[in-house]
Amino acid sequence: MVAASAPARRFEIGRRGLQLLSWLAPVALLVVWELLAQAGWLSPQVLPAPSKVVRTAFKLVASGSLLNDLGISLLRAAAGFAIGGTVGFALGTLVGFSRIAEAAIDRSVQMIRAIPFLAALPLVIVWLGVGEAEKIFLVALGVTCPIYINTTLGIRQVDPKLVELGRVQGLGTLELIRRIVLPGALPSILTGVRYALATAWLALVVAETIGAQSGIGFLAMDAREFLRADVIVLTIVIYALIGVAADGIARTLERRLLAWHPNYGSAR
Repeated sequence: MVAASAPARRFEIGRRGLQLLSWLAPVALLVVWELLAQAGWLSPQVLPAPSKVVRTAFKLVASGSLLNDLGISLLRAAAGFAIGGTVGFALGTLVGFSRIAEAAIDRSVQMIRAIPFLAALPLVIVWLGVGEAEKIFLVALGVTCPIYINTTLGIRQVDPKLVELGRVQGLGTLELIRRIVLPGALPSILTGVRYALATAWLALVVAETIGAQSGIGFLAMDAREFLRADVIVLTIVIYALIGVAADGIARTLERRLLAWHPNYGSAR
């Protein structure tokens, strides 16, 4: 028993060491940034010290404005992700199983995917105004394509021999999809989710810089008007931390849903 647990303990220590190593560069950057700012080599008006940014964060949290804006941005991102993810998964599943659907849908989706957010923004404002619908629509638009592409790719990459084996075992079409095709496509679908999470925040930043009255993007634009570099840096840090947290959630989903896969589960 002892001999069997020793390798597991060594692996656990190694895994923790890798996690600490992943934070080494950001922490070192913060330390250097703070030292340069305290030494006067960085102007507070251009790039304030991390300590000042932290103090600003505490003040905004105490006033309630930061948590309110953060909550509104999270709700917008969640709503857009839910809508875009559902549409992308449905279209990707349809195209993955049907060449006719691919001919009818894929080219249009690829054309939409090639349009930058800033190019689409004026038309979206004409359609939906500058309210919540415009922001949620842009997030959903950004999320749809990564999930669509990876869902289609995942379904197409399922080993045909496994599908044939399922048919030999007498599985019906729905059972074949549920037990073989979708589990086989899941790694690619979850990769699409990770890309979509990053794209969602990019779309939200673009949406919240135009006509917003709340949200993290609005907080940054309002700070720009008053030359508050500390607030602007704070919003950038918040976006970065949310991105790390979202990626961590996606990785956790991978480990849980793909525990059967040799490259995921306890191996990661």
